This record gives sequence, C-alpha cells and structure tokens, in this order.
Amino acid sequence: MGKVLIIGAGGVGTVVAHKMAALPEVFTEIMLASRTKSKCDAIARKIGGNRIKTAQVDADNVPQLVALIRSFKPDLVVNVALPYQDLTIMDACLETETSYLDTANYEPKDEAKFEYKWQWAYQERFKNAGITAILGCGFDPGVTSVFTAHAAKHHFDEIHYLDIVDCNAGDHGKAFATNFNPEINIREVTQKGKYWENGKWVETEPHEIHKPLNYPEIGPKESYLIYHEELESLVRNFPTLKRARFWMTFGQEYLTHLRVIQNIGMAGIEPVMYEGREIVPIQFLKAVLPNPGDLGENYKGWTSIGCRIKGLKDGKEKTYYVYNNCSHEAAYAETGTQAVSYTTGVPAMIGAMMYLKGLWKKPGVFNVEEFNPDPFMEALNQHGLPWHELQGVDLEFEY
Repeated sequence: MGKVLIIGAGGVGTVVAHKMAALPEVFTEIMLASRTKSKCDAIARKIGGNRIKTAQVDADNVPQLVALIRSFKPDLVVNVALPYQDLTIMDACLETETSYLDTANYEPKDEAKFEYKWQWAYQERFKNAGITAILGCGFDPGVTSVFTAHAAKHHFDEIHYLDIVDCNAGDHGKAFATNFNPEINIREVTQKGKYWENGKWVETEPHEIHKPLNYPEIGPKESYLIYHEELESLVRNFPTLKRARFWMTFGQEYLTHLRVIQNIGMAGIEPVMYEGREIVPIQFLKAVLPNPGDLGENYKGWTSIGCRIKGLKDGKEKTYYVYNNCSHEAAYAETGTQAVSYTTGVPAMIGAMMYLKGLWKKPGVFNVEEFNPDPFMEALNQHGLPWHELQGVDLEFEY
C-alpha cells in the first residue's frame, strides 16, 4: 500500500518498526534511519525477514534529509526523533513534497518550552504543496486527543470539562530513570504547570497542584497537574471547553531525585565550561542515566492513560471516562520495549496506516483530533491498545 521512512531508532522507533513490519499489506517498504546506523541495523536484525531497510541520517541536517527522502521516495515520513528536529524534518518534507507525521511538538533547544505555533505556521505551505502533516500522533498527545474527539462525536453535544490523566504504576527497579529521552522528560516535568479555564491559561508552580486519583485495576496514585502540549490544540478545536487540565503520577522518590537534580543545576540547558570545553548539564546527565530503551526487561506493572470528561448530552449533564491500560511485561514480550515506548509507537503506526489508507489525508497541518476518530479507535483495539469506557461515573474532580 505504501512506503514509509521512520526517523529515530530509540524505544518508540523500535515499536513503530516492529508494528509496521507485521503489516506488509499496509507497509510495503520500510526504512529506519537515525544518526547511528548501527542502532537501526540492530532493530532490523531483531525483526528479521529483510523487512526493514536502514540508513544513516542527521535529522538536524536538511540537505541530508532531503537526499535520503529523494533516494527512498517514501509516501510518508514518520518522525520519532527528538522534538528539536521537527522543523528540519518538516522542511525536508516540504522540499520533497512528502507527507509527515510526528508524536511530539517542536521544542527549541535553547528554551524549555513547547507550543504548536512553530508547526502550525507551516499550514499554508503544506496545503499549497498538497501534502499532509499529522501532529502529535503518540499517546499523549495522540490517543488522548482522539479519545476527546470520539467523546465529542458519540457521547456529548458539548464538552465542558476535560482532565487527561496519565499514570505509570510500573517499577523498573532503578533508583532513578526516565521513561523516554531524559533531556525531554526532565524538561517536560520540571516546567511550570498550566491549564485552561474560562477562556485563559492559568499558570502554577511546578507540581503545586496535586491530588490522589483512582486508576482502574491500579488503585489510588498521587497525581500532579502539569502542562502538556495537547491542551493547546484541544482548547482550540473544542471551543466549548470551560476547563482543560493534564495530570501525571510521580512517586515521591522520583520527585526527590528531580528536586536534587534541579537544585544542583544538572537540569540546566545553558552550556557551562568544564575542563576547557562547553557542556550542557542536562545532556551530560542524559549520558549517565539509565537508557530508557534498556528498562523494559525488568519493568513490571501497568500504565493507565485516559480522558475524564464532563459535559452536556441532550440537555443533561453527563460524565464519561475513556482509557487504556498497558502492561510493561506484555509490551516487552512483543517488542523488547517498555509500555511508555509501546503506547507511543503503536499510535504512530496507526496514524501512518490511517494516512496510507487515505482516511487521514488532506493538504495542510493538522492535530489528530481534527480527523475522524472512528477508524483510529477501531485500530487501537486491533493492534495492542484496547480501550475501555465508563459512563455516569465519579470523575474525582470538582466542577
């Protein structure tokens, strides 16, 4: 059906490659590329069957990207590299008139901040080129946004309150480790919190607002309000929202390590001089922390991510909770990765499949909630991320 170029050979890239390779009727040719070709080769060998071609590419280098895209001629580029590289990859896609999909929005390297404005600015250029850009097609952002679109289409006339809840109840046995790229992970969870209420953004101190929430089959976990990128697009695309928030669980030991890392300056993104050369503290920290891709073997337990929604249906108030629980052990058994990589990689594969089937395909730049959620929701059940819904339940929030 189509050719796909995957850029990025970390845990998420591993899952995307595994899942695509298992669907030859959809993904007829697959190339996996990263700065380190040996990583791609190792993934390809593990998958076997000569399903995966590999290549070396510097995702910061537009001419290199353009040359690779022109030689392979993919129908779609799937970007699971670093968020810093979104714009260079989008530039290469524009130059080669190739459609694009990613799992996380652009972040400038020199500022711990993420917003969609840089990628939304590509709207007219992608539209004029007749190509599609699908933004934020992981789990959160991604599935959580599709969950919201599904709720709006099938369960509500108006959505008024949205709380996205993300629980990782797993245990990897390490004193401290991050579940995906440490540089991105630590920047994300240490910035100030922010949520949408009554038509404006409200900012909070990091981890200032928290409360215990009950997660299905897991139980109560302390959950912290943080800012997460999908809120920006969801409040734009669902203007009836009165409040939208994002909550994530953290253990006390994790938060203690995080505070120490911040207090001693190791989360810094400004270069410092060390023995006559510049180093960026958070990049050095990344080098000494456990590799997220190596956590899967000993990871036990579950993730639980979903949307808790309140709104109106037929003039009456309604509550609705849609979620997925994913097992770290099951994810590792299938792909050799832990559940955080799995829950990001599977939706990226499904989004690529939606594009190749022509179901999510139109010129321009779009967040996933702007497409029909139904075929995506069906595919989640078929490809390893089954979802569950509860109606008329206590959402554990005040309104």
